Amino acid sequence: MAKSAKKSVRKLMLPQRKKVSGAKAGKASLPMVTDPKVEALVREIIERVADKWTMLVLEVLEEHGVARFTRLGELVGGISQKMLTKTVRQMERDGLVTRTVHLVIPPRVEYELTELGRSLGEAFCGVWIWVEEHSEEIERAREAFKDRV
Repeated sequence: MAKSAKKSVRKLMLPQRKKVSGAKAGKASLPMVTDPKVEALVREIIERVADKWTMLVLEVLEEHGVARFTRLGELVGGISQKMLTKTVRQMERDGLVTRTVHLVIPPRVEYELTELGRSLGEAFCGVWIWVEEHSEEIERAREAFKDRV
């Protein structure tokens, strides 16, 4: 990716960045700075949602509403119990899902998206739409790359 494209992407991802002016800048092109806590959180959330399991759990819960742990694993498919546990715990920590434990024997645990989780799913619909719109270009680029290598 070209430097100018990277800068554009960063501006889109981190709109709260502010230009440093005057003597602090030191150059004609002004560097961008941001709150380090916000930048760290953005990086952490991107890393988390870029994980395929988080996105698949989001998709399943959006489609099915409430799901029990075992059923969630079946619907996601191919995920180990350990990885599903890790994924839903992290999603709960981030406020993306709620976990409800029903005190029956055996205990019944259900997961449901929060409003925050739904809004994240909506935000990533844009990625899906982008892929649909550019799938032919992506395939052509992949073929061209394969031919060069």
